[in-house]
Amino acid sequence: MSTVEVNFDGLIGPSHNYGGLSDGNLASANNAGDISNPREAALQGLEKMRRVMRMGLVQGILPPLPRPNFDLLVSAGFHGSDADIIERAAREAPRLLKAAYSASSMWTANAATVSPSADTADGRLHLTTANLSTMLHRSQEHPDTTALLQAIFPNADRFALHEALPMHADFSDEGAANHVRLCAEHGAPGVELFVYGREAGESTAGFPARQTRLAAECVARGHGLDPARTVMARQSRVAIDAGAFHNDVVCVGAANTLFFHETAFEDTAGTLAALERAAGGLFDLAPVMVPLADVPVEDAIRSYLFNSQLLVVPGETRLVLVAPTEAEDNDATRRYCEKLVAGNGPIGRVDFVDVRQSMRNGGGPACLRLRVVMTDAEQAACHPQSLLTEERIDALQDVVRATYRDRLAPDDLADPAFAQEYQQAREKLLKVLGLEALA
Repeated sequence: MSTVEVNFDGLIGPSHNYGGLSDGNLASANNAGDISNPREAALQGLEKMRRVMRMGLVQGILPPLPRPNFDLLVSAGFHGSDADIIERAAREAPRLLKAAYSASSMWTANAATVSPSADTADGRLHLTTANLSTMLHRSQEHPDTTALLQAIFPNADRFALHEALPMHADFSDEGAANHVRLCAEHGAPGVELFVYGREAGESTAGFPARQTRLAAECVARGHGLDPARTVMARQSRVAIDAGAFHNDVVCVGAANTLFFHETAFEDTAGTLAALERAAGGLFDLAPVMVPLADVPVEDAIRSYLFNSQLLVVPGETRLVLVAPTEAEDNDATRRYCEKLVAGNGPIGRVDFVDVRQSMRNGGGPACLRLRVVMTDAEQAACHPQSLLTEERIDALQDVVRATYRDRLAPDDLADPAFAQEYQQAREKLLKVLGLEALA
């Protein structure tokens, strides 16, 4: 039985816009109010999926969630027809309307935390939907995300789907963006690293620390992980205040390799020592730390060098880093990548991809995917049309070209006709994926 890592990418939705809703996300703040191109954004994401699939990897997809979220608007006191609700919200609470239209579910690294069956006590693949409680526009996602994950992973004998943790600051959970799994090979038992920014009840100055240690511990316990193979590490305050609102902005890992910036952890030596103890007898840890002297943290965050996909590619002896083109454009990160692949370390190639529309809102290649390590039997038990083929990508691109706008400003969300336009586009996407029941 073979086991592979399946990347489930989020398909960028028709309401992709630069609303500037995410405190601590520098790209989101810097581009707030700009004109976006949802059509180009979705096509860029689909081409990245195609590129990864052509490397010989299995590629999955998660469709956009329903938008606007009328439940959010009704709970805020807006009533009447859909048009009445949108028009009044646009006048009285425009920021709330932008939140109700948020396309941020495209960043599926935040959809859930996933532990493969090789790591769990009951031998099932476990997924816990993230509550994303820190930011309003993201906190609304988890009910629809849970319903989507249930549709894609329906077999309770193979999959254990846990609902989001309580919506309280002490349980703040941002999903796989603060989680790394390391292993000798995908099907072997591994070590799961959970990174948190604060303790429950702790208040911090500066940008919000979105993940709590309590949330990470709850997820690990719910998944039935071996405490000896589970590591909790604190993200550095320096990284958070520099704009690393999730740990995956300064760290990524795959197989036995942890690729991270010098500022990623509050206690780097302690984190590496804990990982080495946890990995004992399973694999030899291969840490690759990028020195601050080579890549200033500002360049690491501006380029999203670490918000890349680190992949085990069939036929290649070393790992492949799928990085955003911004990392190629930045002098410091480009030079480091050249040095990285020229050496004899575990990363042998850097493949640059264009996801600029997502990047301008603060999400690189790693944000756009949720990694799910699956056996052959688990792949067979999941919703088949959620796994992509060339033909399915073509069909999705046809829908995007026919239904998505190539220009969208935040003020355009005030037009009630856009809500119908969004719904029609989403229904066509769901039909391609055989998920009409979610419409």
